[in-house]
This record gives sequence, C-alpha cells and structure tokens, in this order.
Amino acid sequence: MKSPLQNKQVLLGVSGSIAAYKAADLASKLTQAGALVDVILTQAALQFVTPLTFQSVTGRRAYCDADLWGNEGHVQHIGLGKSADLLLIAPATANTLAKLAHGLADNLLTVTALAATCPLVVAPAMDGGMYAHPATQANLEVLLRRGATLVGPAEGHLASGLAGVGRMLEPIELLGQARWVLSRSGPLRGRKVLVTASGTQEPIDPVRVIANRSSGKQGFALAQAALDQGADVTLISGPTHLTAPTGAQVENVHTADEMLAAVLSALPETEILIMAAAVADFKVAAPAIDKIKKESGIPAIRLEATPDILHAVAQFKAQEGWPRLTIGFAAESQNLLKNARNKLQAKKLDLIVANNIAALDAGFAVDNNRITLLFPDGRAEPMPLMSKTEVAQVVMERVLKMLSIDK
Repeated sequence: MKSPLQNKQVLLGVSGSIAAYKAADLASKLTQAGALVDVILTQAALQFVTPLTFQSVTGRRAYCDADLWGNEGHVQHIGLGKSADLLLIAPATANTLAKLAHGLADNLLTVTALAATCPLVVAPAMDGGMYAHPATQANLEVLLRRGATLVGPAEGHLASGLAGVGRMLEPIELLGQARWVLSRSGPLRGRKVLVTASGTQEPIDPVRVIANRSSGKQGFALAQAALDQGADVTLISGPTHLTAPTGAQVENVHTADEMLAAVLSALPETEILIMAAAVADFKVAAPAIDKIKKESGIPAIRLEATPDILHAVAQFKAQEGWPRLTIGFAAESQNLLKNARNKLQAKKLDLIVANNIAALDAGFAVDNNRITLLFPDGRAEPMPLMSKTEVAQVVMERVLKMLSIDK
C-alpha cells in the first residue's frame, strides 16, 4: 500500500524569506517520502538559497526566473503547472500571496500557479505585523475561497527579533499536510473511520494512576493509514507523547469511562471502528481525594471493572446496524489465538488483530509488531515481524477487501 506521496509530482515554490532555508529540508523530506519534487525559486529567494541546494536534495532540476525566458520559456510554466499533482508554496511571503490573490504573473512561480490545475497549499512566512495586516488577511480570504489550503503560520521568534504570528511551519508539519491533501481522493474518501489509541489511566489519587505500557504507536499508525486511503478520521487517544497525523480529528481522554463516552458519541457517524487502545480492565472503586501519604501505611485499594467498550459497541451495532466494520486488537501474553478468538466471538467483531506482548521484539512501546489476523469464519492469517506502520497498512488492506473497495 503506497504512501499518497509516492511518485506524485510536487511543485515546491520558494519565495524570498529567511524561512527559505527550511524549504530545502522540506524538499528533502518530500523526496525521501517518494515524491518527485520540482522547485521554483523567485528572484528574492535566490538571495537566501540557490537552485543547486535543491537539486542536491531532490536529484531534479530547480527552476528560477531565468528559465522563463530561456529556450523553453513559452512552455516551461505550462509544462510545470499541468504536470503537478500539488503546488506547495513554502515559504509564501506577503508579496507572493498578494500576487496569487490578484492573478499577477510577473515571475515563473506566479505564472506557473495560474497554469496549474492541482491543489494549492500555501505556508505563509513573514515578519512583524505583516500577517495580521488587513491587506494580507484579505488576500488569504480570496485564496481560501478559491480552494487553496492555508497551513500556519505559527507564533514564535521572528527574524527581526520580534515575537508574533508569522513563522513558517516546520518541514515535518508541511510534509504531513502535503500527504493529507494528496490522500483526499483515496478509496475511503468520504467514509468515517474511528480509531482508538494508547492506554487509559485510572486514578488512584490526584498523583498516581493505574496505567499500562501502551505507547499509542499502533493506533496512531492506523489513523495515518486510514487517512492515506482518503478517510475522514477521528482519533480518540489516551495519554501519549506522540504527534497526531495531519488531518485527524483528535479527542484526548484519560480514563476508560471517558473513552467509552467519546466512542459512543462518535459511533452514529462511524462506518469503520478500529479499537487499538489498551483500555484498562480495572479501576479504583473510590479514588482518594488527596494524595495518599506513605506515612499512613500501605493502603488497601479496592478495584472494580471498567466499562467494556467493545461490548457496548456490539449492543449499539445490534440495534442500529452500524458501524459496518468493527475491528479489535487482542494483546495477550499467553494462549494468544484462543483468547483472541474468544474476544472475536464475544464482541461480534469483523476482524481481530492478535499480538503477543510477551515477545521481546514486538508489542508495547516498540516499533514492531508480530500479529495474526483472525476472522469470524475461522480464517487465521499469521504475519511476520513487521513495523507498526506496515501492520496498519495490512489492516487497511483487509478493510478495503471486506468493503469490496478497489485500491
């Protein structure tokens, strides 16, 4: 299953901002992600970076205004614009934004933008109050009405020494945005996918919790894989340090009760549910209001069961016939297939992903998983050791197959 960036023609426009140095890193990241990156630099951008910089990281020619008047000048911008799958302008200065909004075409970048028919993404970068100026805001409104995607800018330290809104987003963020824009025509376009991730934390007192070792890596990889197929993704996550994939609607929760409420609230609009979260099975019956002091001795903590989210989903599905697909995960340390099959049947799942958390090279808090896919008809598909990204892609391939959707 390919990334939305694989073999896509990305046209990267670089205008005259100190943030142009970040554009070289962005071009490199896009290329490493599989994109074919052509770069157009404005005359002002050449004061900060050179075409050779970009050619070195993309392996492809970089263009500047001189190419507009060369031997191919009369068709250069047409060829670049028509072949592009995405036009990403980063950094986009106030001057370039104004030209785009008003249809001015006095350099290779802006004349190519007029010729292009692909999605346009702009990443503003400017100093002082330039971004907040009414003229800039009006130009952005024009571009947004035409369907352009605006990413950033962020707030922070600016080149002038001032602090404010105007910093271009970091290359990794822009890479995610490009990936999301190029995925919107995928086979799951318009379909709602709900993914749960990470573990829950059940309070003992205001300081301590009952938790587990789940990092959320597998759930976040599943959310990204669903986005890559064009889905509209809601990601309900327990506490984690991971950054959510671009385009996902994220809801953060802490406890099993909070996750249950969030899942039930989203179910009526969910076509595909993937429960990858490691939900605690037990919680403290009566958490202490104040921190438990060790001077008071070892406390007796009474536990009770947390809500069974997949059981609640099964009841909802029996009444409403929705979601169409329910996929669960079984993290087991013994009797893996037996316990997973029992869960598959009891929760009326369409697919369960069984993974052995006792394995030293797979499971919680690492980058790999060794899984077996189990289906209601008794089929079992054991998989070799794979990265969690690859596991997510395998799961999404099975989703497409179960929905009879061609990739």
